[in-house]
Amino acid sequence: MRPLFVLVAWFLLLILCWPVAVLALVLWPLMWLISLPFRIVGITFEAFFAFLRAILLLPARLLGHRGV
Repeated sequence: MRPLFVLVAWFLLLILCWPVAVLALVLWPLMWLISLPFRIVGITFEAFFAFLRAILLLPARLLGHRGV
């Protein structure tokens, strides 16, 4: 549903102000490339915190606790 909403919004922007729509179309891949390192760092931190949680909760799991 979101890609359809983005497409309709872009076409609406194209009708109302086509230079801004073309600029958005050109800058979208550039912004994606700039944000890629931040996504990789976010995935790394998420994995690190999941690992840390697993290490800290290991004694409870070994003792039979059935929590989340």
